[in-house]
Amino acid sequence: MDLFKAYQQEFQSALKSFNQDKSPQNLYRPIKYLLELGGKRIRPFLTLMAGEAFGVRIKGAMDAAMAVEVFHNFTLMHDDIMDSASLRRGKITVHKKWDVNTAILSGDAMLIKAYQSLENYPIDVFQKLTCLLSKTAKEVCEGQQYDIDFETRLGVSQDEYLEMIRLKTAVLVGCALKMGAIVAKASDEDQQLIYDFGIQLGLAFQLQDDYLDTFGDQATFGKKIGGDILEDKKTILYHLALKGEADHVNELQSLLGGNKPLNEQDKINKVKFLFEATSAKSATLDLIQHHSQMADVELEKLSIDGDQKSRFRELKNWLMHRTY
Repeated sequence: MDLFKAYQQEFQSALKSFNQDKSPQNLYRPIKYLLELGGKRIRPFLTLMAGEAFGVRIKGAMDAAMAVEVFHNFTLMHDDIMDSASLRRGKITVHKKWDVNTAILSGDAMLIKAYQSLENYPIDVFQKLTCLLSKTAKEVCEGQQYDIDFETRLGVSQDEYLEMIRLKTAVLVGCALKMGAIVAKASDEDQQLIYDFGIQLGLAFQLQDDYLDTFGDQATFGKKIGGDILEDKKTILYHLALKGEADHVNELQSLLGGNKPLNEQDKINKVKFLFEATSAKSATLDLIQHHSQMADVELEKLSIDGDQKSRFRELKNWLMHRTY
């Protein structure tokens, strides 16, 4: 994305320096491997962007941005173990390439290194950053536990699902933005407002992910369409479909977690049809738009100039219209 071009080269340079640890190799090589798999780097770039909006140069916010990215990848390393995932960003996951014990220990080291990235800041800034990261880390764990619980729990409500994705995804987006504001010593009010903007942005981002997994274009989405359906995941599309006609709802419930003998593509096609027939597809797009508009409300309250607000609005619009 053009908006992030200014950050990419400097972040890659900082990442190269971050990955200098050599020994023991079996602890640090998996960290380097995962961090170099790439990804969109949205979270650290948000930290740099927020820092700039409040008057701090890229280098001044880089350690906070690194902490956010390393923490995010730590969660991915451990998530892959819990999900028994074999691929991450199209490459072999750490626990498959090495082993589970290595992935656990390297993940633990990543968490520690995320906090260490904040140690160069003055003590007052360091304290605020670490308190925020600790709060966020605990909430991400809570969100992950809810996600695990919901796999086997009947009667999960739409509100409970939204709270789960707020904890699992949105709070780290809010954290990334607020860290940039903290480094820049923005007012407490602006720190909270940009955090709230991030929460709405994160919710819209995850809901868009749910939508793309089912209705995206496989060529641009980067992974097989319908993965959530094949894993019987009860995403926002499922929760909104429950408001449809009883016959459709019953058929959907028998398909997701039921015992119907269908091949994979037939199952995907039937569930997609039901998501459209119950208006869940259009309702999901409406909900994404709702959280996008709520993000706009928080953005307008910030005491930054119009050009900076336009940059954040451009970012939001890109996230809302992305195809991957």
